[in-house]
Amino acid sequence: MERSAAVKRVEELRKIVEHHSYQYYVLDNPEIEDYEFDRLMHELMDLEQQYPDLKTLDSPTVRVGGATLNDFQKVTHTVQMGSLQDVFSTDEVREFDNRVRETVENPLYVVEPKIDGLSVSLEYTDGVFTRGSTRGDGVVGEDVTANLKTIASIPLRLPQRLPLLEVRGEVYMPRSNFLKLVEQQEMNEETPFKNPRNAAAGSLRQKDPQVAAKRKLDIFVFNIQQIQGETLTSHKQSLDYLKEQHFKVIPSYQRYDNIEDVIARIEEIGQMRGTLPYNIDGAVVKVDDFSQREQLGSTAKYPRWAVAYKYPPEEKQTTLTSIEVKVGRTGVLTPTAVFEPIELAGTTVSRAVLHNEDFIREKDIRIGDTILVRKAGDIIPEVLGVVSHAQDSAPYEMPHRCPSCGSEVFRLEDEAALRCFNADCPAQLLRNLIHYASRDAMNIEGLGPAVIESLLENGLLHSPADLYSLQKEQIASLERMGEKSAQNLLDSIERSKQNDLSKLLFALGIRNVGQKAAALLAGKFPSMDLLFEASAEEIAAIDGFGDVMAQSVVDFFCLPQTKALVKRLKEAGVNMQSKAAPAGERLAGLIFVLTGTLPTLKRSEAAAMIEREGGKVSSSVSKKTNYVVAGEEAGSKLIKAQQLGVTILDETGLLSLLSGE
Repeated sequence: MERSAAVKRVEELRKIVEHHSYQYYVLDNPEIEDYEFDRLMHELMDLEQQYPDLKTLDSPTVRVGGATLNDFQKVTHTVQMGSLQDVFSTDEVREFDNRVRETVENPLYVVEPKIDGLSVSLEYTDGVFTRGSTRGDGVVGEDVTANLKTIASIPLRLPQRLPLLEVRGEVYMPRSNFLKLVEQQEMNEETPFKNPRNAAAGSLRQKDPQVAAKRKLDIFVFNIQQIQGETLTSHKQSLDYLKEQHFKVIPSYQRYDNIEDVIARIEEIGQMRGTLPYNIDGAVVKVDDFSQREQLGSTAKYPRWAVAYKYPPEEKQTTLTSIEVKVGRTGVLTPTAVFEPIELAGTTVSRAVLHNEDFIREKDIRIGDTILVRKAGDIIPEVLGVVSHAQDSAPYEMPHRCPSCGSEVFRLEDEAALRCFNADCPAQLLRNLIHYASRDAMNIEGLGPAVIESLLENGLLHSPADLYSLQKEQIASLERMGEKSAQNLLDSIERSKQNDLSKLLFALGIRNVGQKAAALLAGKFPSMDLLFEASAEEIAAIDGFGDVMAQSVVDFFCLPQTKALVKRLKEAGVNMQSKAAPAGERLAGLIFVLTGTLPTLKRSEAAAMIEREGGKVSSSVSKKTNYVVAGEEAGSKLIKAQQLGVTILDETGLLSLLSGE
């Protein structure tokens, strides 16, 4: 496309994408299918890639996340982002009303839900989003603009181009997204976030905006901090105005002229808590008229024109009927309390994770006990403690054998958890395969938990390597699968062979190694063969790694089952190389073997240099070997190379070869 046409099309696409984003993310009223929206977005991204100077700070494409941030710059708020005085009873709400009426006549109040998230400021200059920052201590926060731009409901440009507009909002994580995130963290045996507020705060402070984008945060805007070019006289008027500017405004705000109706509304919002798709921890009552707010003023800590009513956490007693123990992806045994169903925060709950045997012993939890349960963050049930022991109850003992495979379980010195080390444990296999196929790992579309369970039940899977020998007829014969679904799954499995080494390393489920650590490993050791040879000291030298993580990697690659699995994956055609480092052609087709200690280079460094120039590093000498690079104390590999007549290089010779001499 010619540049003149591209300029016109880019502007057209931005308007279309912005319109449909507003319809979908703010109004919850999509007008087109997701596929069509994605197609438009990709067309815009392609044009901006073709003409980089056409990409602007307010382009919808910035939402996918940009470059990793080195640091969060401090931001001094022009208008202080203060907090509100908390009240905990309806009598305190009436006292607030009395104090207000001592100063102003006939106040109107706006009541709105108090979102349990992270408070932020959004700044717009000439209608364009220019900076976003956290509240911090109310005076100084942190610049998180790049991460805020990934939130689809934040408008990047406004219909009315005011010289200056600063608004305040609450970033939150929807309950459904939080539950998915916790499920993924538990599957990876990471410490899950305790509640959506912590998850939102942790996500917004990610140094990689792409991670923030994946977390799918949202926002409700609830206040104008400063404005130029428009005069507003009341809170409700300002919220209505913000709606017109395409902000996702705090929901269900209503105005009242007497405090009893305010209290009734507070109670109404409290009853809705469990049914909302987001977390609230209270209701906010604000004087509506801005001139009356000025009359009321503020104390040293809080404004006198507003209070936040805080709902108490709901706790209930029930009877513990049993404790179930499940086996996780890496063999960890996790106990779960099963109790008589109770209603908490709007839903029925009957189970809660008990974490490990130390937790059970500390609280002396026994089957038959009366226990106290609440929902942490109004979402995840947790056992607070024991109210009373059942008659003739006995302390609970965790099983000494794996409930899935019957193998003996062990507790390592540095862990609170019991662990099954049987690599063939059926429970671990299911979770290993689910993890292997997940989006952040090998990203095999169509291979969800139900399909994996069906393949296991039919004896078609015993290892991730078996995926690459599945036949179309085998898959098509499964329940709810047909020929088309089977072919789509096979195509996705075939595509997964081309994934980068970092994806494969994460998919293998190495203990203590997450997605980021896997990428660091692949960057340092750009081939699977190098990782098999890497020492704990070499791995621990990676920035971001420690001794425990390094030892986990070494232990994993020492296991016979790891060697067997990697061999089968390699034979199936799964990529074993890192694509992060571009390869040259100077050593293309040449096979090297490294042995002994080199004067200045570590073997891993020498191997990385060879592979960057297109060479291959092997762990054994054969007739196909072109060069053996030998250092001090070279052993049997050097002898075999001499017997086969393979060319032998020292470090200097290798460096000469790499430089083209």
